[in-house]
Amino acid sequence: MNGTSSDPPLGPPVPNWLPRQLPPLAVMNGRTCRVEPIDSTRHGKALYAAYATDREGRLWTYLPWGPYSGPEELCARIDAVRASGIRPEYALIDLASGKPFGQASYLNIDPAAGSIEVGGIVYAPPFQRGIAATEAMYLMMQRAFDELGYRRYAWQCNSLNDKSRAAAIRLGFKFEGVWRQANVYKGRNRDTAWFSILDSEWPAIKIAFEHWLAPENFDAEGRQLTRLSELTAAARRS
Repeated sequence: MNGTSSDPPLGPPVPNWLPRQLPPLAVMNGRTCRVEPIDSTRHGKALYAAYATDREGRLWTYLPWGPYSGPEELCARIDAVRASGIRPEYALIDLASGKPFGQASYLNIDPAAGSIEVGGIVYAPPFQRGIAATEAMYLMMQRAFDELGYRRYAWQCNSLNDKSRAAAIRLGFKFEGVWRQANVYKGRNRDTAWFSILDSEWPAIKIAFEHWLAPENFDAEGRQLTRLSELTAAARRS
């Protein structure tokens, strides 16, 4: 190093860095689920039916959209997001039934910085915290880190959304802080809680997911033997 004590502090060098590619609208295959580009014709009505099992509408409490008046409104939103080109959106397919149970997107993508976010996540109630939904999140992480080489994978949610905050920690994200008065949704203030996983943290998190998703981690009734939260907490400490 040629610097002196009077030099301003700088971040570590990132050798041979090049901007990352945008995530493709391509299928991601898992053992219990498939993540595929969303299509209103193929997925809209089935997703509306899956979401309708949420009788109280709690799926939409902290989201800027929904609930939907009918499948036509949901299909129109799917088409609008796709036409905008703002974010690649995917349907989450349960391989056991062949039916969609949710949707998720990559968003706030910054290829030059190697930063990408997962969001727009909705799961039908029977699938929340289930194997298929968890594997879908793993597949999306795997694409961002292993296939595309992003450096930062982010998650944001309403700071009052305790379930989303707990989900982020369970999935291996680290809490970064809160942006106060970050937005206004449905006429109410939103403070945004931010979480992330870095590329340096991903190998340990990946091992935790692979351990949890392994068939031997579940008994004959499908009950987990080791909790994912335990595995990712150990990975964060490593």
